[in-house]
Amino acid sequence: MSANIIDGKAFAATVREKVASKVADLKNAHNITPGLAVVLVGEDPASQVYVRSKGKQTLEVGMNSIEHKLDPDTTEEALLALIDELNSDPAVHGILVQLPLPSHLDETLVINRILPEKDVDGFHISNVGLLATSQKSMVPCTPLGCLLMLRDYHGSLSGKNVVVVGRSNIVGKPMAQLLLNESCTVTIAHSRTVDLPDVVRNADIVVAAVGRPEMVPGDWIKPGATVIDVGINRISLDNGKTKLVGDAEYESCAAVAGAITPVPGGVGPMTIACLLANTVTACCRINNLPNEESFLQ
Repeated sequence: MSANIIDGKAFAATVREKVASKVADLKNAHNITPGLAVVLVGEDPASQVYVRSKGKQTLEVGMNSIEHKLDPDTTEEALLALIDELNSDPAVHGILVQLPLPSHLDETLVINRILPEKDVDGFHISNVGLLATSQKSMVPCTPLGCLLMLRDYHGSLSGKNVVVVGRSNIVGKPMAQLLLNESCTVTIAHSRTVDLPDVVRNADIVVAAVGRPEMVPGDWIKPGATVIDVGINRISLDNGKTKLVGDAEYESCAAVAGAITPVPGGVGPMTIACLLANTVTACCRINNLPNEESFLQ
C-alpha cells in the first residue's frame, strides 16, 4: 500500500483564497477591513521568521497587518499595556502574542489579557472552556487546520476511532475536543501510555502531536489508517546537514497508511491559513455579522 498524500500546502492556498474572497466582501459590503496585530518580544530567530510570514500572508489576503516588535527586556507591565491598547482599538480584530516569551514574562497572564473575542490563537481560558463545552469559541489554529483537512479527505468523521498522541494545551487537548464534536471516538495517548503501540494500532485516524521526532513508526499504524503529523522537528544528519521530520516516521508510515500528511508541507502551512481565517471570523463576530464561518465551507 502507498498512502495518499494530504497536501497541506495546496489546501492552505485554498483556505487563503476563501479568506481573501471574504475580506473583499467585508470591504465592499460593510467598509470593514479585518486587522491582525502580532506582538513579538525578543529576537528568537524562528519566531522572527514566523512573524514575517504571518505579516506577508495577512497583507496578501487584503487584511491589515499590525506588527509590534519589542525588546527582549520589555517589562510585563509594558507588554500588558500594549495588549490593552490593542484590545480597545476598533481596527484590530485579532491579537496574537508570539510564543515563547522571554522567561521573565508570564505567558498565561499575557494570553489571558487578550480579549477572548480577539484571541485568534484560541488560547484564552474562556475560549478553552467554550471549546471544551462545545460552544462557539475561537479555535486554536493548528487543530483547526487538521480538522479541515480530515473533513476534506474523509467527509463525515462520525464514528471514526481516533488516537491523538500528545496532550498539549496547544494541539493535543483542543484536537481531541474538536474530534469529539465531530462524533469521533477519541483516545488521548502520550509518552507514558501503557502499550502505546497497541493503542495506536486501533486507530482509524492517528494525530501525531507529541513533539518527538519520528516517534510513531509504521508498524504502529493500522493498514489504511490516516496519519496527521503535526510534528516539526529539525534533526542532524551524518553529513552535517539537517532536515525537518515529523513525529511520525514518514517512509514506514506511508507504506501502511491510507493517507498521510508530509513534513514539511502538511499541517504547517495550514496553521497560518487558519490564523487568517480566525481573524476574519473574529472580525465578523465583533461586528455582529451573520454566518461568520460560512466562507470556510
